[in-house]
Amino acid sequence: MTADQLPAIWWVRRDLRLRDNPALAAAVHDGSAVLPVFILDPALLAKAGPVRTAWLHAALQVLDADLRERGGPGLSILRGKPETVIPRLAREIGAGEVQVSADFAPYGRRRDERVRDALAGRDVRFVTTGSPYGVAPGTLTNASGGPYQVFTPFFRAWTDRGVHSPAPSIRLADVDWLAAERRISIEADPELVAIAGEEAATRCWHRWLERKQGGVTDYADLHDDPGADATSHLSVALRWGHLHPRTLLADLAARRSKGSAALTRQLAWRDFFADVLFHRPDAVTRPIRPEFNSMPTDEPDRSKRAAGRLEAWQQGRTGYPLVDAGMRQLLVEGWMHNRVRMVVASFLVKDLHVGWWHGAEWFMARLRDGDIAQNQLNWQWVAGCGTDAAPYFRVFNPTSQAKKFDPGGTYIRRYVSELADVPDEHVHEPWLSPVGVPDGYPEPIVDHAEERKEALDRYELVKRA
Repeated sequence: MTADQLPAIWWVRRDLRLRDNPALAAAVHDGSAVLPVFILDPALLAKAGPVRTAWLHAALQVLDADLRERGGPGLSILRGKPETVIPRLAREIGAGEVQVSADFAPYGRRRDERVRDALAGRDVRFVTTGSPYGVAPGTLTNASGGPYQVFTPFFRAWTDRGVHSPAPSIRLADVDWLAAERRISIEADPELVAIAGEEAATRCWHRWLERKQGGVTDYADLHDDPGADATSHLSVALRWGHLHPRTLLADLAARRSKGSAALTRQLAWRDFFADVLFHRPDAVTRPIRPEFNSMPTDEPDRSKRAAGRLEAWQQGRTGYPLVDAGMRQLLVEGWMHNRVRMVVASFLVKDLHVGWWHGAEWFMARLRDGDIAQNQLNWQWVAGCGTDAAPYFRVFNPTSQAKKFDPGGTYIRRYVSELADVPDEHVHEPWLSPVGVPDGYPEPIVDHAEERKEALDRYELVKRA
């Protein structure tokens, strides 16, 4: 028998969808039957945190239901080390191949090598088809054959190369679906089940595209306005693969507007950071620019003051309204507006002088869209130590940012209830109000002007490194 006459395993990872899924299409094409499986990997679950774990469980339940609608037994969910579970499944069903969407993150690459090695001795092919990106990491190189270090030339090359069209549809109702013998069931929050998965993401995307105000037409002008809430909110769907960027880019290409061009550029940033981490896996914990190893930071495990400041930042109790609104949105929704992410990150690193990795860790523990490449490298961008980073001396003033991007305090009042009744002229600086800050709201924990000077003084040590 040849491999294409044997059953195939579709190992689901970051592609929790049925449409525009090349790995699934390849499994259907090559296999006499298909076993869809998701493995709850203890190594990943230990780092996921309750927010991402809750979303994962909801998304798995939705995908299971979607597969059952196609006439099969649903998604097989198993727990264990992939290098143990996948070969066992292949032996149980007599599989000829395992189809996956390529994973380019540091842990994912090591895990896949272990699985590939385990399958090689059983004469089972491990096949990567497609990736979670418009252009897969490692594809684009500069004139000297090396990776791009700066976004703008990467974007030109990304644009010149182009992105493939969405994968063709396949007749899933005709597939002979299989199920694992020892699959497990999981519990999921019904409220999350209602908003997770491919269909919910597709509806969200189409509604946003058709919005008369605050949709793609206004994206270029309003995406920095947190009060307008005019972004697509699809970062969660992209992180979990409920939608592929190919799908979004195909829809955007048909519109040819300033807004669609601006969102296309954001999707290219996503590919750029994935490419950077592919070439620099140490960037998960180490600065891209090594001279920043000499930057003095206030470490919470060595300083009670730093620990207290970090906790105030985490809980949205800094006394700076825009910072507090963003951190409270994160706690309540597992998401934060992108402009505000930059402001709160700058505040932690340059006003509180806490190392960027502490903020990155907190975000990864609390964000539904937590993605190692986007998270770590965006933090490095703000901290000035990454590839194509913002210069360190660019220190966001949290009050000026609030006045510029949330002038009426709409966003602030949405998340900081203590400031709901503060007049507009004091909502950004409640400590200047004649009646003082409202009951229950803190005074600013630091003076921004003083801490900005301190941040620049510390930067001098980096410049001399």
